[in-house]
Amino acid sequence: MRIAVIGTGYVGLVSGTCFAETGNDVVCVDIDERKVNMLSNGQITIFEPGLEVLFERNLKQNRLSFTTDLKAGIKDAELIFLALPTPPGEDGSADLKYVLGVAEQLGHILEDYAVIVDKSTVPVGTADRVREKIALNAKVEFDVVSNPEFLREGVAVDDFMKPDRVVVGTSSERAKKVMERLYNPFIRQGNPIIFMDERSAEMTKYAANSFLATKITFMNEVANLCEKVGANVDAVRRGIGTDSRIGKRFLFAGIGYGGSCFPKDVQALAKTSEENNYEFRILKSVMEVNQAQKSKLIEPLKDHFGGSLKGKKIAMWGLAFKPNTDDIREAPALENIKILLEMGASVTAYDPEAMENVKITIGDSITYAESPYGALVDADALMIVTEWPVFRNPDFKAVGKLLKEKLIFDGRNLFEPEQMQELGYTYYSIGRECTSSEIFTH
Repeated sequence: MRIAVIGTGYVGLVSGTCFAETGNDVVCVDIDERKVNMLSNGQITIFEPGLEVLFERNLKQNRLSFTTDLKAGIKDAELIFLALPTPPGEDGSADLKYVLGVAEQLGHILEDYAVIVDKSTVPVGTADRVREKIALNAKVEFDVVSNPEFLREGVAVDDFMKPDRVVVGTSSERAKKVMERLYNPFIRQGNPIIFMDERSAEMTKYAANSFLATKITFMNEVANLCEKVGANVDAVRRGIGTDSRIGKRFLFAGIGYGGSCFPKDVQALAKTSEENNYEFRILKSVMEVNQAQKSKLIEPLKDHFGGSLKGKKIAMWGLAFKPNTDDIREAPALENIKILLEMGASVTAYDPEAMENVKITIGDSITYAESPYGALVDADALMIVTEWPVFRNPDFKAVGKLLKEKLIFDGRNLFEPEQMQELGYTYYSIGRECTSSEIFTH
């Protein structure tokens, strides 16, 4: 099949590459000439495990190409995917200017029937608006389909190639057959293509992400209560996660969620509810709790140093919002850095992939280390913000020698409190009792 993917961001590049991997001829279109030149020359523009191999193979075999020319990019395409940004506006609603702008252009240049697919996460009713924009100038038949993505950064290639399910919103039998033909290679293990109307498909994406964000936030609330009553959130997690009605995933306590999806989608669904005169009270609470949770470690850090962080050097492990990505959108690290700097502390940080993106965002307001241990030199404390595998089993003897004191504030519960106590560390984590080196005999 000939496919056009408009937008070469995270979703567009993963989608285009994976479609090409199953033998399709894919043209990716973007207005950013520099990015298109980089991609055309084999320079991948995002970090995603497993993507680079597929990208290089399909580029070399001419199944994947890139252009800034929209008309040339969609020529003869059976499917045109809209993988465009839908950033949150000031009021939290999704900004559709890019999606609707391209839709208007498509109306002028479509030459044959095509299925226009909303791959971006968009509010309920967007398919109708896209259809109306195209129809203003279209001289040929077309269909508009909602096909939300459910990609997890860090495992997006596996998610795309072996999806749990494919959700397709369409009221057209013709479009349904095209979408079935496209996705059949991806569901050979028997996972379903779920067909529904366009509005239900749009709602499905927001409902899924908002539910997962709620699950994370609920567990963080449980963790906060565990600290008050002397319970251990890890034990609670195991106790409830084995209940098949609840499940094991998204129950790990920490310093909040971030990224490109959960914050934006929760906001957008809450805004949609508001626009339809419905108060979605759970989502309001989720947003409030998550924002507060991001800076959960600041108070105990400040208290440890007698109420002031002025002049303190804090080592930070992790900048990305989650491991195995360079994405720093809504990352808890940025919130913590902002607060620490305002309090007069300095920050030296290390992240395997996200440091360049942080430099672009906040410049040289912090120091960037070349290794995890390099960040620790003469630091007053270590703060762990992202659970990268490289941080899970450090040389604690080396860590203790590099830090001014054996002091760790762990926002992702990477270590066992009992082990840290035995090693002589003062160790703060989320939802578990603080262990103090003072009560351990060296």
